[in-house]
Amino acid sequence: MAEIVSGDAFSDLFRNFEHTAWRLEVRTAYGVANEDDPYRQFLAGEEPDTEWFGPWLRLMEEQTGLGKRVERVRLIDDPPSDYLRFELWGTPFNQSAGEDIRYLDRRKAQALSLPGYDFWLFDSTLLARLQFGENDRFLGVTLDRDPAEVVRHCYWRDAAWHHAESFADYMERTTAAA
Repeated sequence: MAEIVSGDAFSDLFRNFEHTAWRLEVRTAYGVANEDDPYRQFLAGEEPDTEWFGPWLRLMEEQTGLGKRVERVRLIDDPPSDYLRFELWGTPFNQSAGEDIRYLDRRKAQALSLPGYDFWLFDSTLLARLQFGENDRFLGVTLDRDPAEVVRHCYWRDAAWHHAESFADYMERTTAAA
């Protein structure tokens, strides 16, 4: 198996890309240690403290402030899992920092034959496939610059982005249906 990149080396991917960082999120839960307490607060019906979110949001503000694009498509179920509801709660913070996050119904993603794993694409030249361990804990990413693999993932990016809806449209549609 390829080497897993994590910690500062992973964070550097977000400091060093030139134009675009794009992610497909397919999981219904993520075990990120610094989110454990805010997630518990959210599940208890409390407003989570956002201090844990600060480093990421500042990094995104910095990068998008340089004219770079950071985009994601999140697969979502009806109804969404508890964790995806937590992500919906956090999306306005991501957007305020300059990220564009869109939502795609999981059934539509399956019809599009999107992959069943998370990945980032940096500048359409570097694929970073996310790796997870026990209890959905994020381990890091494996990196791949193979042109055939990158192009295949660019195709999936374009298909997902085309069919996904904006956060505002998703919220309007699901709130109106409730």
